[in-house]
Amino acid sequence: MTRRSFSSLLTLPAALTVRAQSQSVPADAYTTYDADGTAHIKRALPIPKTISPEAQSLMMPGERWLPAGGTKERAAWMEKMQAVYPVDVKDTSVAGVDAWVVTPKNLATNKRDRVLICLHGGGFTSDSGSQIESIPIAALTGTRVISVRYRLAPKFPFPAAVDDTVAVYKEALKTHERKNIAVYGTSAGAVLGAQATVQFRKLGLPLPAALGFFSGYVDLARYGDSRFLYGAGGLKDFSSMIEPLKGLGMVPYVGDHDRKDPVLSPIYADMRGFPPTLCMTSTRDHCLSGTVDFHRALLRAGVDAQLMVFDALPHAFWYQFDLPESREALEAQARFLDKYVGH
Repeated sequence: MTRRSFSSLLTLPAALTVRAQSQSVPADAYTTYDADGTAHIKRALPIPKTISPEAQSLMMPGERWLPAGGTKERAAWMEKMQAVYPVDVKDTSVAGVDAWVVTPKNLATNKRDRVLICLHGGGFTSDSGSQIESIPIAALTGTRVISVRYRLAPKFPFPAAVDDTVAVYKEALKTHERKNIAVYGTSAGAVLGAQATVQFRKLGLPLPAALGFFSGYVDLARYGDSRFLYGAGGLKDFSSMIEPLKGLGMVPYVGDHDRKDPVLSPIYADMRGFPPTLCMTSTRDHCLSGTVDFHRALLRAGVDAQLMVFDALPHAFWYQFDLPESREALEAQARFLDKYVGH
């Protein structure tokens, strides 16, 4: 090829040049900035075709990820969950703390000396998943789960939930070796798991064999990027975030406590020696920043930490247990816990 013919390939025909110019968009048409660097963003975000058709349908306006609590639909949905993940659920208390003890129908003989401690989500003010988070994991791991129904804010602010978790963990240590115990949770439960781990060490307790940190954040003194991008439903309900974003969140739980207390905000703790940890999140999750920040902090501390991020899905999407992506997430959570407990 001659130099002349090569250069001609780099020159757009006149008609294409005119069209390109007519369709060009100023560089700042979709992002403007305030003097302090605050960005105002306008974008079109299509639903990615890389996620399952079932997930795509739930991302449409007006669709709910879960049936509302207290409805017949929710009761039927929970029955379906227990048909898929057969367990026995016992309403009890452990060390004076309300709990569900969830026992898989297929409790393996070689796993009877193991126990998983589940800490539910709900922003520390409600119980959004004490059974939703424990039933699938008990069945998938073949291991008994204690799902802690810790005291809730605002009546019981920090450190009540941490104290309840410590009480249950101490009780578990009376009959189980630390290598046979893992702690896991979603959302507020993920936060609480990290907080409790800091407190375990502060009290001189042996740390659990593994920690499942499923979509949370460990710095209650400042927000990460994703908190300003997404609501709990991803892009669908961001309006509910506006008021909380005017100040720092979890006020009923935190109260006037120092937000940089290492137990309250484990990002300020020494994480060296933390148990192996699986961090899980998704790209439209308001806890995306918090989850990846925790993962990086663990790596800096030399901890065996893994990170799994799903595309496009909202916060705690695995609550919708029968999505293909949720089955993948729950199976990954179960494999991780099963791998590290008892070894």
